[in-house]
Amino acid sequence: MFGQGLSPGIKEVFSSSSSSSRSVKYLKITLTCLPLSFQNKRAHDGELTSVFNSIPVALTSDGNGLSLASDPTGTVNFLDMVNNLQGDSGRGYYIEMSIGTPAQKLNILVDTGSSNFAVAAAAHPFITHYFNTALSSTYQSTGRNVAVRYTQGNWEGELGLDRVSIPKGPNGTIIVNIAAILSSEGFFLPGVNWQGILGLAYPMLARPDSSLEPFFNSVVQQLGIPDIFSLQMCGAGLSASSAADPAGGSLVMGGAEPTLYRGSVWYTPIVEEWYYQVEVLKLEVGDQNLDLDCREYNMDKAIVDSGTTLLRLPVNVFNAVVEAITRSSLIQDFSSGFWDGTKLACWMKGETPWRFFPKLSIYLRATNSSQSFRITILPQLYIQPITDVDGTLDCFRFGVSSSANGLVIGATVMEGFYVVFDRAQRRLGFALSSCAVNGGAALSEIAGPFSAADVAANCSGGAPKEPLLWVISYALMAVCALILIILLLLLVLPCRRRDRSGEITDESSLVRHRIK
Repeated sequence: MFGQGLSPGIKEVFSSSSSSSRSVKYLKITLTCLPLSFQNKRAHDGELTSVFNSIPVALTSDGNGLSLASDPTGTVNFLDMVNNLQGDSGRGYYIEMSIGTPAQKLNILVDTGSSNFAVAAAAHPFITHYFNTALSSTYQSTGRNVAVRYTQGNWEGELGLDRVSIPKGPNGTIIVNIAAILSSEGFFLPGVNWQGILGLAYPMLARPDSSLEPFFNSVVQQLGIPDIFSLQMCGAGLSASSAADPAGGSLVMGGAEPTLYRGSVWYTPIVEEWYYQVEVLKLEVGDQNLDLDCREYNMDKAIVDSGTTLLRLPVNVFNAVVEAITRSSLIQDFSSGFWDGTKLACWMKGETPWRFFPKLSIYLRATNSSQSFRITILPQLYIQPITDVDGTLDCFRFGVSSSANGLVIGATVMEGFYVVFDRAQRRLGFALSSCAVNGGAALSEIAGPFSAADVAANCSGGAPKEPLLWVISYALMAVCALILIILLLLLVLPCRRRDRSGEITDESSLVRHRIK
């Protein structure tokens, strides 16, 4: 997912400290900025169990009020779902699905930040094939139209029903709601290898309304699996311009697969069931606490979204993070274009920039509300390789961006962790991903528990949620309409005594809701 930027030729001088001396040595490295534009897509006490090869294995809590593992029933073989994803954070992670009768195979983007299951149902310049509804004997149109807008891109189509199975998923075929995409803008992108989107969030986000049952809800109901899925995304440290798609990770439906993570699973409550909304208590850059009011981190919302490429931060938080990185980094006078995503930073091939940048840490409230735990990503996850130039330069982008729609823990962070979406117990779990390793060294860390006594009891009360905003908006519109009618009557009635030929019309506009 690439685009416009600035011209090459910029060079920087970095400083680093020598391990053999306390004096500061200076290391000169050639840095070039290249054209770029990115299209970002878009616990508790007690004995618990886990599943390995469908055999229950008892695990216990850490004794400090945080549960360490989920409790799947063992009704599915999770090993069959290992490595069922392809892709990376730049192009998205997708899974192969079979749709219709006879089955038509399509690659479908996995997105925990929306709730519609939608597939291309018409030709498009950027996709190789699409779901031909006319060739499926089991496809049924409901006659309803649907339109969805994302942070990036939008599509329109019709709603229907059909049979779907996942070759590397739970056994069985289900009948699900399908949005057949007939037109789109900025949704299908050059270089992607998927032809649809699998929204895994809650019904509240479904379009045209929340009565439309999302895909995973149908899976749970029809196949009888536990209401839990887990996600491992393995593109960490891979170039987003690589020609071949690696085995990009695993989407495990029905539980958590122990071979995909290391250590304990740490849980944070799902604050509200629409997006997977969590509560962020604080951020650290290296060992620097940003010292912002915790409501700043949760302004509007803080969500976990696999369909968003970067770690997106509210503007004030983003500016504080950039300032802290600049202050703690060995890089001096670094171009602002790198931070705002308009420039790539390039080093001579073989040189890596990661030693110049600090770790980033996010503190999440634990299921024991008086405690928190910390997830940390190393620079290798947020200073991301993009491409090389003539075999002589390695180029990188900044994997963090500013956001007007709240904090989004996207693929940049998720690639460091195995994330458990335990909808049954309304919580999200984080564990160290077994694939977040480079040269034998882990690219992520997790620690806790920590006391949350120094933060507010509720950090998520910053701004009204979108459904509440709708209610407020409609109420205000109703009040305005009533006032307008009264004013019109006051104006028109006197005029009618003098001139009955006048006519007044009122035209109002609608604001389309942006989901992500």
